[in-house]
Amino acid sequence: MSRPEHLAPPEIFYNDDEARKYTQNSRMINIQLEMAERCMELLMLPEDEPCLLLDLGCGSGLSGSVAEDSGHIWFGMDISDSMLKVAKEREVEGDLLLGDIGDGVPFQPGTFDGAYSVSTLQWLCNADKSSHKPAKRLYTLFSTLLACLGRNARAVFQFYPENVHQTDLVVSQARKAGFFGGLLVDFPDSTKAKKYFLVLMTGGAMPMPPALGTENSQINYTSKREKMTKGRATKLVKKSREWILEKKERRRRQGRTTREDTKYTGRSRSGRF
Repeated sequence: MSRPEHLAPPEIFYNDDEARKYTQNSRMINIQLEMAERCMELLMLPEDEPCLLLDLGCGSGLSGSVAEDSGHIWFGMDISDSMLKVAKEREVEGDLLLGDIGDGVPFQPGTFDGAYSVSTLQWLCNADKSSHKPAKRLYTLFSTLLACLGRNARAVFQFYPENVHQTDLVVSQARKAGFFGGLLVDFPDSTKAKKYFLVLMTGGAMPMPPALGTENSQINYTSKREKMTKGRATKLVKKSREWILEKKERRRRQGRTTREDTKYTGRSRSGRF
């Protein structure tokens, strides 16, 4: 299945029909809301204090509704006129601006207390026109964004990189623009649940927030390699207690719901009732 950014530029891909899906497709709505909620967590905004936030690639305003529910005020910017029309029909509370974030964000210095973006940043990693240079457009975005953020503010981008080159490009241009922070990956061991977030900070380096699904992801890879070099003699017996525990541990690393281990785990059942 082709990635949307390979099919057409965003202002063309998100036409009237595609924009309608964001108000009718429950799966797309749930994913958008879930990612926006995670962005709000990573922004680490002060509790019980309304903040002014910038939503980059706001689309139909779904992510903005999460900011509203958290008691914040938001301003949305998007390149798709069709998506903004849907946002207006939904009567969202945030103000809206039609524009290309690759050309920079045109706001006064220190305007916003934070910024977030859901499923938008990967579009800037592709050149839709001969004049588009991904590195330059990313740098323009990050440098102008840094200028319009307040002191000690954060920016969080949830995005879908196509490869390692794109993650390296995004992180390098953000740091070149003057941001601190880096890449955070939730559920790194899961194919389906894995999500990428670019967490950017102003005013100095701070510890990165913890990723989800990593409680049991500190795997001893050295011991794994040692086991492999010893051959298959140590292969666990299928359905033994050790085999079951290892399988459950693997499911936890993938972010799946797994029952707690007990003294009965792996115990053979009697055939009697």
